[in-house]
Amino acid sequence: MPYYSDMEMGEFDRRVAALLPRPDRSVVAVEPPGDGDGYWAGAPSAVESEGWIYLAYRLRRPIGKGRGYAVVVARSADGERFEPLVVISKDAMEAESLERPTLVRTPEGTWRLYLSCATPGTKHWRVEVLQSDAPDGFSPRDRRVVLPGDEKTGVKDPVIVQHGGRWHLWASCHPLADAAEADQMATEYATSADGLEWVWHGTALNPRAGEWDARGVRVSAVRFTPDGIVAAYDGRAGAAENFEERTGFAIGDDPGALSAIGSAPWASSPYLGGGLRYLEVLTTQDGRLRLFYEVTRADGAHELRTESR
Repeated sequence: MPYYSDMEMGEFDRRVAALLPRPDRSVVAVEPPGDGDGYWAGAPSAVESEGWIYLAYRLRRPIGKGRGYAVVVARSADGERFEPLVVISKDAMEAESLERPTLVRTPEGTWRLYLSCATPGTKHWRVEVLQSDAPDGFSPRDRRVVLPGDEKTGVKDPVIVQHGGRWHLWASCHPLADAAEADQMATEYATSADGLEWVWHGTALNPRAGEWDARGVRVSAVRFTPDGIVAAYDGRAGAAENFEERTGFAIGDDPGALSAIGSAPWASSPYLGGGLRYLEVLTTQDGRLRLFYEVTRADGAHELRTESR
């Protein structure tokens, strides 16, 4: 079975072609920390600097055995074989679980690691940032909340792009009024002058009623192109698909107003659950694209895969 949907060519946007995951052409970059359902390696974020590819990713065990227990920052010379540099634990962040990190290098050369942290005993999520002079120097002793959320909304999984002299952010936001409905998600858009103080501008991408992404949409990667903006996103139809989202794409001329394209997921796993999510797209210094993503394997575990275009 293919990992991607067999769409009509008329529905296939050429801007998406280069970003469409092809796991049959990929390699495993990070193995899950165990076998079977609930063991995950994934939620990647990548930066290339001075000949190295740096990758931040989340490690998870099943609920009751640790959940998202650590975020790792690693480096690689070839984009496939990674050497861990630093591990940040959920306990060090006073979090019940950690989800997708975002790794960034500022124009001034400072490294930042944005961490999605679950507030213990609640459905609430917040985003904190660590800063360092080097990618192996992150310490939870120097942390700052940058996206606090509130009693009505949990905020997590930020995607951050520096473009046109501004910082752009897309974050997954979850309603908290009813705990049973907190798995729902939409993607909100914000901008900043420094990547620390953010101004929200509203919803960039909403779920579509009656479609495969009706329960939630979470932007995972954004590219500004001469023809407009292309975003990858994770979607699910219902609560039962939580943790097994599949990949869709959205386009637009305004970073705060994206429109999903296609009537089915563009990429998924052929195995039970179908999860293929958290697509990350890195433009390397040689002009190629390197994709990273989390995909469900045959035993139900999630592995982190990569491929070069």
